[in-house]
Amino acid sequence: MINPLVDAAHDFPILNRSMHGHRLVWLDSAATSQKPEPVVEAMDRFYHESNANVLRSVHTLADEATTAFHGARFKAARFIQADRPEEVIFTRGTTESLNMVARGYGDLVVKTDDEIVLSPMEHHSNLIPWQQLAKRTGAKLRYVELSPDGVIRPEALAAVIGPRTRIVALSRISNVLGTINPIAEAAEMVHKHGGIMVVDGAQSVPHESTDVHQLGADFLAFSGHKMCGPTGIGVLYGRMDLLETMEPVMYGGEMISYVDQETATWAEVPQKFEGGTPNIAGAIGLGAAIDYLAGVGMDAIHEHSRALGELAFDTLKSLEGVSVYGPARPHAAAVAFNIDGVHPHDVAQVFDSLGVAIRAGHHCAQPLMHWLGVGSTARASFYLYNSQDDVAVLKQAILETKRFFQR
Repeated sequence: MINPLVDAAHDFPILNRSMHGHRLVWLDSAATSQKPEPVVEAMDRFYHESNANVLRSVHTLADEATTAFHGARFKAARFIQADRPEEVIFTRGTTESLNMVARGYGDLVVKTDDEIVLSPMEHHSNLIPWQQLAKRTGAKLRYVELSPDGVIRPEALAAVIGPRTRIVALSRISNVLGTINPIAEAAEMVHKHGGIMVVDGAQSVPHESTDVHQLGADFLAFSGHKMCGPTGIGVLYGRMDLLETMEPVMYGGEMISYVDQETATWAEVPQKFEGGTPNIAGAIGLGAAIDYLAGVGMDAIHEHSRALGELAFDTLKSLEGVSVYGPARPHAAAVAFNIDGVHPHDVAQVFDSLGVAIRAGHHCAQPLMHWLGVGSTARASFYLYNSQDDVAVLKQAILETKRFFQR
């Protein structure tokens, strides 16, 4: 029996809601996770007791706010095994983090006829910035070939990573297929050619222990809201030597060292990338989320997510008239599927009437939809508050949807 890893009813009050006369079953954590009480309380406490801007004033509230803000950066760095807190840049999320790398680093190093390696399964956040970089510089995009079940094989990486490769940008876990990608192998290949490895960790950092050194990540991007934290806060990790050479892309207050009427010089990392007032409460909330996840244990979360993802894959694969996408093993916590003859949006609406929240659409991965030969899919995704019972509810919702449309 796969049980929740936490007291879901206590820690996540929203899960006690009744939806259309049914228990709410949240199967949309790949889009955003629910937030536990300690995260909400930490942000509430900041606004009630210590609200002030950071890195500016010398009064007591400013000192408390700055201390909490720095503490969140330290927690984030430790969570991904970065060498130092300064290698953590606070952003609005994965999307902004990847755009910062493409603009601030890519524009510096990528030249005409250089190559940027991607995969067809990338989220638009890890695709469009590189498309635009290629347009600006004259670089070429190369795509790793996927196996029929949506897996990247080492030989497929070797076929596209070569002397002209400057950047390899891959998701660690696909937000659609649940594929777990061989980032360390890709990093080793690109490093031999003097290129860098950029990792989209939006789906992986919430679900597995992350060590940027073991991954071989030169840059890693992830979002707080997918890992029990608030929306509007994310992280860009970068190797310090790369961050020091990288150009800022947001100019304004607190990211400068010296300004006169004609010129300006930049502050040290990380401040040079965090112009303006940061999302202080968001960073504090992210720090509280990291504490919460660490208390549960990332190894336990990893095993729980894999177990639920693979159980859901097997369960849906056994149903007649249901197509399931991605590899059977290993399979992460997101499972994409279609019901024959029923549009995914109609599937999601029937599910909602039964209290089951899933995602339907192209999941910001249109090239992957083209590769799959479909316009869109439904997707169920799991997290530490889900259980084996929720997989059973998913199955029953599919059967009810089939009955509804057969009628």
